[in-house]
Amino acid sequence: MMKRLIQFELKKIFSKRLTQAALAILFLLSVLLLFSTFQNKHAYDGHNREGSGREAVEIDKSIAEKYAGPLTDEKVIQMLQDFRVESEINVKYIYQNAVQSAVAARFSDIKGDWNGQTVSDVFGSEEIKIGYVDGWLGVSQDFIRLTVVLCLVIILILAPVFSGEYSGVDHLILSSKYGKTKGAAAKVIAGFLAAALAALTLFAVYMAAAFMLYGAEGLDCSILFAPRVFTEYYIPFNITCGTLLQYQFCLMMSSAVCVAALTLLFSSLAKNQMAALVVSAAAYLFPLLLPVPETSPLFRVIGLCPLYQSTFVSLMSVEQMKGGLLYAVWAVPVALGAAAISVVFSRKIFAGHQVRE
Repeated sequence: MMKRLIQFELKKIFSKRLTQAALAILFLLSVLLLFSTFQNKHAYDGHNREGSGREAVEIDKSIAEKYAGPLTDEKVIQMLQDFRVESEINVKYIYQNAVQSAVAARFSDIKGDWNGQTVSDVFGSEEIKIGYVDGWLGVSQDFIRLTVVLCLVIILILAPVFSGEYSGVDHLILSSKYGKTKGAAAKVIAGFLAAALAALTLFAVYMAAAFMLYGAEGLDCSILFAPRVFTEYYIPFNITCGTLLQYQFCLMMSSAVCVAALTLLFSSLAKNQMAALVVSAAAYLFPLLLPVPETSPLFRVIGLCPLYQSTFVSLMSVEQMKGGLLYAVWAVPVALGAAAISVVFSRKIFAGHQVRE
């Protein structure tokens, strides 16, 4: 019985035209972002090879392969010599290719000469493995935008789960044999399943396409030796691109669960679908209005809000704990706690709703 009720509620969610349109737009956006990022790649090897799109990716890969492995002072000096540019502007802000941009940002003075900083001065005692990271960091940046849109789509498709029944259908549901127990529980479970399915499908489809475009090169390389253009540049911990994407997947799922929990709770409280939609979206975006700097101790709490889980960079920059785990892992128990609260209260609120006679 319970399985059939959940399947029925899932079918109700995904059969709505609004849901189908929202998901179609989300997946279309993911394709556009992926190919836009890919086509906007540009690289020049410093000699005679220059190109965009696939050609740029191949150029960057060939350059990264030349210097691949642990970053050393000798490699730094060689890179600066290989990509030396005579210019009147600050060489740090000249972009030829991903490797040149990364080394100039950290080891070059304004004229392109070595600034005297050693690898240990910049990165400490940890080994920094370098290679082709440009493609995967571009993928990571796309996921920031996609996860924010994903959460807004989840709000849109789950807002009517309870509130959509308050126009009179609630009388039929709540007066039925299992309406206040299994029926209400099935709605909650279906809501979380719908959010998880949307997130999982988005991640799987995008990653499969990204592997086709970029290959697996660079997943075992550190994010620290990256061009300045990437926001991941500001995560101060020596993790690989593969680890970065694993964290991002966890944060995508945790933010989806948190948003689903919020939306289902507000849907059970709201008098109509529009109210549930507006309040849920406002609750998700509210942290943008809080003047809490990332250096504040309070940010350790604010940073676990679903919006910061979606945008992930600030949350992953908070702290590296014992065992190498980043503070961002606390998003997982936060999401589970939010889900538990939502399961209990949204179900209880809907079951206790006063139906119209």
